Amino acid sequence: MLTSVVTTPINHVLRGESWACKRLQSFTGKTVCIRIPPLLNFSLLIDAEGEVQQAINSDIGADTTLTLSPLILPRVLAQESSAFEQITIIGDQSFAEELIAIGKQINLRAIFEHDLSTAIGDIPAHRITQAGANLMHWQVENVHRIAQALAEYWTEENRLLTKPATADQFSEEVKNLQHDTEQLEQRLNRLTQQSILTSE
Repeated sequence: MLTSVVTTPINHVLRGESWACKRLQSFTGKTVCIRIPPLLNFSLLIDAEGEVQQAINSDIGADTTLTLSPLILPRVLAQESSAFEQITIIGDQSFAEELIAIGKQINLRAIFEHDLSTAIGDIPAHRITQAGANLMHWQVENVHRIAQALAEYWTEENRLLTKPATADQFSEEVKNLQHDTEQLEQRLNRLTQQSILTSE
């Protein structure tokens, strides 16, 4: 059900970008699994037209799997090159790289603006698209700032919080030191007693 909802907008974009369909036709019959844990996990099949369909036997295993964090999803939609580099690839490398290359080259903003202009006209469509791009950029920046702040927080906290292995090691070292101290104390006591006996 979810996959069929996803295929419609993807195919709409691909139909407007015939070059992308032609490039995908060389991968006809191959499947890609897109994972955005824990939000989404769906498989798509490339058909003879270079469009995508719901993969019927998605349980068998996709030819390639693209995994990305929900934190970088807004940056991928905003088509930041650095975000695409953070996508993890498992399986057919050339197929995955072609999908990512197409994703980088398709101008989603221009497609959205074109679709909107047929309904409300060119100037309002351009303004709405510009406002949407600014909002997306703002969200991307906020997600980046939050992720950076969390990373800094955990980095600082790790200095204050002791890991179990470190605590165990420290405890063992304290026990060894205590044992050595007791032995030294006993030795000192013996030496003191010997010194008293010899002086008498």
